[in-house]
Formats: sequence, structure tokens, C-alpha cells
Amino acid sequence: MAEAARPLELWLPDLPRFEPDHPLRAWLARADRIDDGPRGFLGGLAAYFDCADGFAPAALTRELLAGDAGEATWLSADPAWIQPDLNGARLLACGQMQLGLEEARTLADALQPVFADAGMVLEVGTPDRWHVRVPPGIALPSFASPDEALGENLVQHLPEGAEGRRWRVILTEAQVLLHQHPLNAQRRERGLPPVNSLWLWGGGHLPTKVRSELKACVSDDVLLGALAARAGVDVVPRAPEAIAKAGTGWLIDLQDLQAGEIGGAWWPVLQRLAAAPLQLSFASGERWLQRPWHRLRFWRGGRR
Repeated sequence: MAEAARPLELWLPDLPRFEPDHPLRAWLARADRIDDGPRGFLGGLAAYFDCADGFAPAALTRELLAGDAGEATWLSADPAWIQPDLNGARLLACGQMQLGLEEARTLADALQPVFADAGMVLEVGTPDRWHVRVPPGIALPSFASPDEALGENLVQHLPEGAEGRRWRVILTEAQVLLHQHPLNAQRRERGLPPVNSLWLWGGGHLPTKVRSELKACVSDDVLLGALAARAGVDVVPRAPEAIAKAGTGWLIDLQDLQAGEIGGAWWPVLQRLAAAPLQLSFASGERWLQRPWHRLRFWRGGRR
């Protein structure tokens, strides 16, 4: 018997973000609940893409952006904004800091001596994606990803133990330099948050092989694009016309959008997708499968 075709899949934000009157809730009321999937951004990516010898976001994105990852060890060092509070400090933003490329390079140049003293090089791939080339022999502790740490106390997510000490010192020195940098004073005058820290995460080597069952993806995410490129999966920038052309075996990545955007500007094109089997996968793990004939389940009028 032939294997069933993989349905078109929507990757959506956490389910609790959708209000009871959101139009997507009407779909869930009539669709079939299926087994939960992975939670979180990195968990979702690991389900869509199989890395043969380890998942290293920093090396993957460096290869996509600069093509020079090679066999080196890489660590993401993305520009970030932390806000002190009574209990310490919280990560309020990582990437998406409205930096221009020259501004990013100016800040990175100021930080370069901090990394050079440890034999490392800080590289700017894009204004939001910075990388550290780590020489052989330097151990990488476990680093939390940005989606794990956003909004939380930094103390809970700093690298621990003897291996983590080197990185805690580097992070502290970087924060001091960024706090004093005149570019941040200019940003405050323009009503922008300061770039007052780096977020270290995603270290490792470029995986030799990446596999995926996806036919294609609609996404604007750099890491998803990097994995897809290694797996030979086409990625189309997110736009209504791209979503309208998506079909069986495709993934439409919406997990970074606000629920209101999905129910507003994107809803007209999403509604048309219900003419074929459609899997609704939430970043919080819940999943439903909707088939065209499910619209006839008029007795299922409740919200979920």
C-alpha cells in the first residue's frame, strides 16, 4: 500500500496566544486532534530536519550567510537588549534590534579585542546574526537559545561551571563596552533600545548531512533557511502569493507572527488552504488535522 502523502502544514505560534474568538479556533472545533508534536522553535526544527551528526545553529547560519563555516566550531553571538530589574536582568530582545549593517560592524569592532584575547574572531553575518569562530580546544558549555530565555532572568540561563566561567567573563566585558559605546547613546535619542549585550548560543560544527521529508517551505527564518539549504529543500519568502501556491508536503512557517496578524492580513489566503488536507501544528505542541469535508461538521460549533 502506498504511503499517504504528507499534508500541507501550518506551523503556528503557541495555541494560548489565539483568543477564543480567533477564526482559527473554528477550524480546530471541526478538525481531528492528532498526537502532540515537539514544543518550541528549535524542537520544531529538529522534527522537520534530521542532522546526521548534530544540530549546530551557529555553523548552519554562518554557512548560509557567508559560505565559510568549513570544519570550524562556531557560536552565535547575536546582538541583544537586557533590562536590569530588582532580581537581576532580563533578556528583552535578541536580534531584530533595528541595526544597520555599518552600525553592527561598528559595535562588533569595539568588541573584537574581548574575543581576540581568547583566540576567537567575532564576525558579522547580518545586522541581526553575529558569529564567533572558536579555535580548537575551547570547550563549549550548554547555552540556552533565545526563545528559551526571552523575558526570563539571565541568571537562570548563564553558562555554568568551570567551562562556563570563560564565557561569563567574555559576556560581562562585552556588556561593559556596549554600555559605554556612543552608538547606544544615539539609539536612545532616537527612541530605540540599546544593544547592551550579546546572546551566546547554538555552538558546534556544520553537520555533514541534513535530511528532510518536506518538499518545500514558505519562511523568512534564517535558521530554517540554512537547514533547508543543506537538505536540498526549496525555501520561498513568506508572501500571500507563495502561501497560495503551497501544496502537499510543504511547510508554511508562521510561528513567529502575532495571532492577530494571522487572523487579519493573512487570513484571506489561509482560508483558501482548507480545500485540501491541512495540518495545524502549534509551537506549544498541539496538532490538528483538518480535511475538506470537516466543514460539514456543523454540530461542532464550540471553540477550542
